[in-house]
Amino acid sequence: MKDAKVFFHSNLKLLRIRRKISQEQQAKLLGFTRSKLTAFETGQTGNPALCDVIKIAEHFRISVDDLLKSDLSTWNESDLRKLETGNVEYVSGKKLRLLAVTINPDNKQNLEYVPVKAKAGYLAGHTDPSFIASLPKFSLPELPDATLRMFPIVGDSMLPIPSGSKVICRYIEDWRKIKPQTACILILNGAQDFVFKFVTVQGNSLSLESLNPEYKPYTVEIFDVLEIWQFHSYQSTQMPEPYGEITQVQVLINEIRNDVKYLKGKV
Repeated sequence: MKDAKVFFHSNLKLLRIRRKISQEQQAKLLGFTRSKLTAFETGQTGNPALCDVIKIAEHFRISVDDLLKSDLSTWNESDLRKLETGNVEYVSGKKLRLLAVTINPDNKQNLEYVPVKAKAGYLAGHTDPSFIASLPKFSLPELPDATLRMFPIVGDSMLPIPSGSKVICRYIEDWRKIKPQTACILILNGAQDFVFKFVTVQGNSLSLESLNPEYKPYTVEIFDVLEIWQFHSYQSTQMPEPYGEITQVQVLINEIRNDVKYLKGKV
C-alpha cells in the first residue's frame, strides 16, 4: 500500500506566512524554540509529536486532518479564508474555543487582572487554564454577572482615558452583535500589545478607531482576532483634565460623526 502524502511541513509554513509573522514570532506564540519550528517547516522533523500537531492545529483553528493531509497551496483564496475563519461559526465567535476562567468559593467567576508583566505571556497562555489561574484575581461591587477581565492600557490613543488605566471588560462571544463604535479590548494574533479601540463590524473584518483624533482608523481581519472584550468601566489614579472649550467641541464633533455613521447604516 502506498504511503499517504503528508503536507504538514508546507502547510505550517504557508499558514505562518499568510499571517505575515516571522518564524521567531510564530515560535513564541506556539511555545516552541525557533529551531524546532524551522525543523517542522523544512521537514527535518519527519514525525512530529502528536501533541505538537494538535497544538499547531488549534492555534491556526483548523482540523488536524486538514493540517496533515490537505495541500493548502492548491486551495483558492476563498477556500483558505473559509478554512481560517471556520465559516460563520468562527466569525460569530461561538466556535472559536472554550474560554479559560477561574471560579471563586461562591461558584462565581473571578475578575482576573492581566498585569503589564503578563502581557507577553497572555498571547501564548490565554487558552491555558493554569496560566489564567496564575493571574491576580479581584472582586469589585456592582459588576454584572458576566465573564469579566481587567486589562492595563498604555499610550494616548484613547485619551482622555489616560495611559496606565485598568480597563474592565466583558467577554464577547458573538461578534456579529457588536453595535457600531463599541469600545473594546482586542487580543490580536501576533500583536505585541492589547488594542483598545472603538469597534465596528464590517463583514469579515473589524474597523478600529481611536478616541484620540490624532490616530487614524484601520481594519483587521476576523481571523487575526483571538479575543474581544467589551468595555465596561475603567480605573485610574489620574485626575481628568479640565473640561474646556476645546474638549466640548471635540465631544460634539464625535457625537455628530457617530450620528452620521448610524444614519448611513440605516440607508
